[in-house]
Amino acid sequence: MSDVYADHPPQARWTHIALRVHDIDASIAWYTEYTPMELLDKRSDEFGFGAWLGQSDSPDKPFILVLAQFFPETDPFKGAPQEVLAPFAHLGIELTSHAAVDEIAARGEAGGCLGMTPTEMPPPIGYICMLRDPDGNMIEFSYDQGVYAKAREVWGA
Repeated sequence: MSDVYADHPPQARWTHIALRVHDIDASIAWYTEYTPMELLDKRSDEFGFGAWLGQSDSPDKPFILVLAQFFPETDPFKGAPQEVLAPFAHLGIELTSHAAVDEIAARGEAGGCLGMTPTEMPPPIGYICMLRDPDGNMIEFSYDQGVYAKAREVWGA
């Protein structure tokens, strides 16, 4: 790879999804407790606080969850409702086993954030549960959804 691409992808690439949050520290704590994401960066400016969370095992093709908490006096979206991913809209995380879905559901129930109990859905959805983050966004945890198998089938290994 040439130096031209040292800090940029060689082609257009999906990099992030962003959520507006009420309490950035509570959201960071929730996502690092319940998901495989880690804090990559946290900063502030005249508009508020921002954080990037992702998975450290994919630095060559990062996909980042951006969290933004705006200050009321400089909020560029002041007056707009804070959108929430729910009841169907969600972020999806594939887990490694049926038992892992049960385990995260139990943790979510104990933490008061279980949004949907573990349920076996028709193919290709698989076995899923959902947790609600501190702002009410739904996060789906699944097993046997077939995303990896389909990508290998269509795009190769």
